[in-house]
Amino acid sequence: MATKELTLRGLILGALITTVFTAANVYLGLKVGLTFSSSIPAAVISMAILSAVRDSSILENNIVQTVASAAGTLSSIIFVLPGLVIVGWWTGFPFWQSFLICVAGGVLGVLFTIPLRRALVTNSDLPYPEGVAAAEVLKVGSSARGDSAADASEAREGLTAVILGAIASAGLAIVSATRILAAEVSGVFRLGATAASGYSVAWSLALFGAGHLVGIAVGMAMLMGFFIAWVVAVPILTHLHPAVDAASLTSNTMMIWRTQVRFLGAGAIGVSAIFTLATLAKPVIAGLVNTLRASQAVATGDETDRDISPSWIVGLAVVCMAMTAGLAWSFASASSLAPHALVLTLVAVPFVFIVGFLIAGVSGFMAGLIGASNSPLSGIGILGIVTCASIVTLVIAPTPENRPVLVAFALFITAIVFACATISNDNLQDLKTGQLVGASPRRQQIALIVGVAAGAAVIPSVLNLLAKAYGFAGAPNIGVVSQNPLPAPQATLISALAQGVVGGNLDWKMIGIGGVVGVLLIALNAALKSTKRGSLPPLAVGIGIYLPMSATFAVVVGAVVGHWYNGRAARTAHPARAERLGTLVASGLIVGESLFGVLNAGLIVAFANDAPLALVPESFAAANALGLLGFSALVFALYRWMLQRSVA
Repeated sequence: MATKELTLRGLILGALITTVFTAANVYLGLKVGLTFSSSIPAAVISMAILSAVRDSSILENNIVQTVASAAGTLSSIIFVLPGLVIVGWWTGFPFWQSFLICVAGGVLGVLFTIPLRRALVTNSDLPYPEGVAAAEVLKVGSSARGDSAADASEAREGLTAVILGAIASAGLAIVSATRILAAEVSGVFRLGATAASGYSVAWSLALFGAGHLVGIAVGMAMLMGFFIAWVVAVPILTHLHPAVDAASLTSNTMMIWRTQVRFLGAGAIGVSAIFTLATLAKPVIAGLVNTLRASQAVATGDETDRDISPSWIVGLAVVCMAMTAGLAWSFASASSLAPHALVLTLVAVPFVFIVGFLIAGVSGFMAGLIGASNSPLSGIGILGIVTCASIVTLVIAPTPENRPVLVAFALFITAIVFACATISNDNLQDLKTGQLVGASPRRQQIALIVGVAAGAAVIPSVLNLLAKAYGFAGAPNIGVVSQNPLPAPQATLISALAQGVVGGNLDWKMIGIGGVVGVLLIALNAALKSTKRGSLPPLAVGIGIYLPMSATFAVVVGAVVGHWYNGRAARTAHPARAERLGTLVASGLIVGESLFGVLNAGLIVAFANDAPLALVPESFAAANALGLLGFSALVFALYRWMLQRSVA
């Protein structure tokens, strides 16, 4: 009997899991500006539920996590869409407009990455940390149930490795939520009379596990990125724009990082991304050709290399572009831009198509490099809104009367492109998981489209609920219940950029400097490769500049420790076993903290409390030392256990 893969029960289960993950991600993204990949926790939940069904399989579990992860990552649309409320154009989130934005952009994200699959997944050495981790989790669960011929004791050992990693990271996250252990240590300090810098270290075992999986090259590139940001750029800029007094030192330093240094990182990411796309041109074209050839793979039964057929790709793309045209037309027609509705629609459709495809490649590459959770989608949003707003102002000259609606239109169209970016950021990660477990790309792509629809149906309602309860920083927030609005950091920044471009008062200097830095990084990486001294991926350096140090520090530490461990593993009696244990424990680290992140988000919303599990005040003196101690002790214990098992 054929192994079940794309089943109705799998699609329904994935859609149900979607509701939880999407709601959690929307809230956390608006609260702290970060979202998490739902692939791994969805895989774990799927295995737990479907293990009760005799004819379930690893492939069906993979479909469940594919649906759930697509919907979970679509929640990153909150980096742009709330901007329409923040600028005062919307007072809430109209269901059908919000739903169609997510569907049109999300389905395009699936379609645009189909020709990239072979270039970026099948024939690529990108690490895909979360994709690999999800595959390992699925394999361990399959082996433990006897679905494969793997040795039973090895399967049990692998499952133990995942469980130990999950317990360690979830345990640390739970204790951190009580505030007994600090989850993060940060501060600002002076360098001389006027200059300043800062530090922000998160004791995150999930990020540490991601570092182990991405490897030393990406880790060192990210280290160089925050060296450029915090050792070079921030001190120089704070020297040029010093704090007025000691009381304003922290706010001044962080403002300079947010408003200047991050734009430097965005410029570096942009140039690196364009260069990356140029280098990918040949394999992408080859991917398009192979997609046409592989559409005939059904004749040979090779389902593992078969994509959605070209006729369906074209047909669905036409439908999505028709949705885009309808959205652009209806938006412009209902505003003072009605006389220009046709022109704006003719601008919006090719913009979404061309920029959407380019962004799909960039987002997919970055997800493959450092993982979907750590991929700086907000950087893509920054570049997208700057480009869109610039084009809109070239087509229609801004005036004091039409500036608000031009800003809103630019945000509206960028939201479609951003939905495309969010799904492509996740799509290739899922296809990597599928490749490793022997899944059908075509069936996964169908599951991804189902996931987009499921997420799009949930997001407007969740956004409306949060907008009414909390509101957003910088928005009018009339009739909002809470007096503490959600910060929505990316949406606030992207809204400010749109207003700056349309208003003609945006400072391009830091973006330009970042572009120069990107060119230098590309040259440095080429020199390292030509002399066979390793590599320093320019995109990863740009990411290190752009992201907060708290999001990269643990990744760097994990990469260094993982490199050391792999070296030790190679000298053990069972090197392959030792390296596999490392991958499984790192996967477990991501699983545990991700699952607790979902639970804690639910508690935060349910109790309307930022720290519902807190047992001590935020000022608890020993928290910082205990956080470092707990993090270090768990890392030491886990790696000691792995090495002991490897020599047994």
